[in-house]
Amino acid sequence: MQHSIFRLLTDHILFTGDLQQDIQSFLTANQCEDIAKHCMEVGNEAKRIALMFGADPGSAEIAGWLHDISAVYPNHERIEVAKQLQIEIYPEEEIFPMIIHQRLSKVMASEIFKIDDQEILDAIGCHTTLRSDATLLDQVLFVADKISWDQNGTPPYLEKLNCNLEVSLTHGAFAYVHFLWTQRENLKVIHPWLREAYEDLKGKVQLV
Repeated sequence: MQHSIFRLLTDHILFTGDLQQDIQSFLTANQCEDIAKHCMEVGNEAKRIALMFGADPGSAEIAGWLHDISAVYPNHERIEVAKQLQIEIYPEEEIFPMIIHQRLSKVMASEIFKIDDQEILDAIGCHTTLRSDATLLDQVLFVADKISWDQNGTPPYLEKLNCNLEVSLTHGAFAYVHFLWTQRENLKVIHPWLREAYEDLKGKVQLV
């Protein structure tokens, strides 16, 4: 059942059953047109990467479409929304609420868009930080989101990421995690999942 907190976001939308269209309508109706464009681009990129590395392209595309749907909540509202949804909140997320959007999107994908594939939901839920023992789909979405950057200009890590992607998906994911790790003194927080992902991926790429 959909949590009542979502009604203000959904009551004015006619859902058609066409998932891609409904996601775009939801984001556009809630003043997130740029996010809608970004989500569609990440969906396309995730599908491309999935085909490269043997992941399910349909699942990857859906995860990409949905990964940032929680952008409808501004940063200053996200912790309160998470509390109402009874999401366990890390201290780092209290300090830097932007980072909890991955976990809000996971709940919204399930409750608003009726996604019941746990692999898709889990990938959405860690697409910003990744996590230890990340699945194939986790890594596909993580890398796709970093390639389809939602900022201006070219990402400073992109060349290294694409180069590493020629070795393996895990190497590609590690390229971005390592980039963040080298910048960690300048980050507002280091999410525990990111720390765990760094240690996990570092060990895996050293084995190859």
